[in-house]
Order: sequence, then structure tokens, then C-alpha cells
Amino acid sequence: MRLQMMTWAEVEASVARDSGILMPIGSTEQHGPTGLIGTDALTAEVIAWRAGELADAVVGPTIPVGMAHHHMAFAGSMTLKPSTLIAVITEYVLSLAHHGYRRFVFVNGHGGNIPTVNAAFYEVYAALYGHGPVEGPELRCRCISWFELPGVQRLTKELFGSKEGAHATASEISVTRAAFPDTVKSAPLEPAQAPISRFFDARDYRRRHPDGRMGSDPSVASAPAGRQVIDTAAAELAAAYRQFGTMG
Repeated sequence: MRLQMMTWAEVEASVARDSGILMPIGSTEQHGPTGLIGTDALTAEVIAWRAGELADAVVGPTIPVGMAHHHMAFAGSMTLKPSTLIAVITEYVLSLAHHGYRRFVFVNGHGGNIPTVNAAFYEVYAALYGHGPVEGPELRCRCISWFELPGVQRLTKELFGSKEGAHATASEISVTRAAFPDTVKSAPLEPAQAPISRFFDARDYRRRHPDGRMGSDPSVASAPAGRQVIDTAAAELAAAYRQFGTMG
């Protein structure tokens, strides 16, 4: 169930049955010569929707822009300051908590979001509990990056080996090819597998990784592999959601 496709009365009834919600969050940033700029948001959304079906859970609206300053030397990339993203997440959670939601599982598609998302959770807790205990059920938040799920990591190693890489990965591009087959892109990749290294800021990233990739060879990406990744990630995510909902 997608929150945006429900009426207020349906939401009210749903919260009475299950006070949890899945919240996709991603980024709008370059993904190399063959990756969609919306990859991180699109993959989080597609996997969250599938997990929501499996877990019979509501899925909230996707937060499509994240903390991606290091990609800003590439056209089309967008970023929020960490403080802005913290504010957005905090307002999303507090708005939905007002209506009775108590368990928030953020389905993350972008590694650069992780520190900021977790910091936002503490802003939420500070807003609710900063001056001592309050009555009513406790509100809890969790961030799950789909690409870090154990089953997904085993699968991507089996499918792609070392060609998976760290950015513009074979797995995430496979997911977008499975979900959006009309958007498949092709371009020469020089070298076939990109180098990987540490970097400092957006200019340094562009110097070290001129086509945007880090350690990946997305030429091995495919729609069939993407369907496997979606199914594996969604099943693990649905199980994690159910377990999170039973925490006392």
C-alpha cells in the first residue's frame, strides 16, 4: 500500500492495524555513463514497494534528493546539506507520528545518506523525549540500506564478483534495468572496470573518477539480475520490517 494512493480514512484504519511504515530515501546524482541520475531513489522505491507488498505494509513517499555533495561536479546531480536533510527527515517522521505511526523503517539507496539519516533519528527522539519520558507507545526509527543486506551482498558477489564496485554498481544498474526497461543506456566504458580510491570533495572525485564510476563494471548489469536483486532485497527487508514491528 502506498500512502499517496490511500485516502485519509484508509490511512486511519491502517494505522490502527499496523503503526509501522516503510520510507524510501535515495539521491539524485550521477551514476556513470550508463546509470540513471535517479538510480538511488528509484532502486529504494522499487524495493520498498515490493517489500511493502510482501509485508502488507504502508510505503510512504520517497525522499528523492539526499546528501550527494561529492557528485556535484557532474551535470544533473543535486544535493541537500546534511542539516537540510536532517530537517526534512525529522519533519516527515513527526508529521506521520502525529497520525499514529510509531515504527519507521527508512529504505535507503545511497551510502552517503547513512550518517545524516541516523543523525535525523536522534533529532526526532530529542523532539519527542528530550525533556524526559512521555506517555504512549515509543517511536522507533531504523535505516536499512538495501545494498548492505546480507542476502543481497551474497547475491551480488555471486552475480558480479569484483565487477560490482562501489558506485554506479552492477547491481543497482541491474535493478533500474529490470524496473524501467525503456531507460537502458549504453556508452563506452574506459577502462571497463573503473578504479577505486578515496576522495575529498566534488572536484577531487571528478579528477579521480572522471566518468563517475568507482570500482564498477556496469557492462555486466542485466534486467534478469536486477529482478533477482529486487526479490532478494525485498524479502529480506520485509522480514526485517516484521521483526522491527514486534520489538517491545
